[in-house]
Amino acid sequence: MNFDLRKFMPLIVLGLVVVLVFSMCGSYNTAVGLDEGVKKAWSQVENQYQRRSDLIPNLVSTVQGYANFEKETITAVIEARSKATAVTIDPSNMTEESLKNFDQTQQGLSSALGRLLVSVERYPDLKANANFMDLQKQLEGTENRIAVERKNFNESVNGYNSSIRRFPMALFAGMFGFTPKPYFQSQQGAEKAPTVKF
Repeated sequence: MNFDLRKFMPLIVLGLVVVLVFSMCGSYNTAVGLDEGVKKAWSQVENQYQRRSDLIPNLVSTVQGYANFEKETITAVIEARSKATAVTIDPSNMTEESLKNFDQTQQGLSSALGRLLVSVERYPDLKANANFMDLQKQLEGTENRIAVERKNFNESVNGYNSSIRRFPMALFAGMFGFTPKPYFQSQQGAEKAPTVKF
């Protein structure tokens, strides 16, 4: 009995093609799931920034009740909030520049809020106002939530980026339109917490 490998060559090629197709499908589905995870994590980041933005009108209205309060400070907060809410990011087309622009507007709002809260020192009645104290606590909690969601987003980006760079997905990632996503990076000097006294 003579074994002729050439007779089985079409079956071997077909088997290799089937294995390659299943490998591509598995890699593609994994990348899609991780990409959706990045989008979900980004929506949570935006959700927390929106929460902070929603608290600001109440804070401003409480502060405006004190006639002597600095109008420039309130105006700066209102303008910074307007700029921050105008900048949005499409998570499917995220770039380092769009993230940097988003972060800059959010930092501008944080800075304006910081100046507002520091200037409250001169108004003991406002500092004692229960509504103001509650809003202040909510803002502080929201800032913590923002930090947590940014960390979760970066972890999702790490999982996605790692996956599309690993073999065999690295062979197909570009062909399927999967490109690395940028990390949310803090501004230079952000590692030092601001000193704010209440």
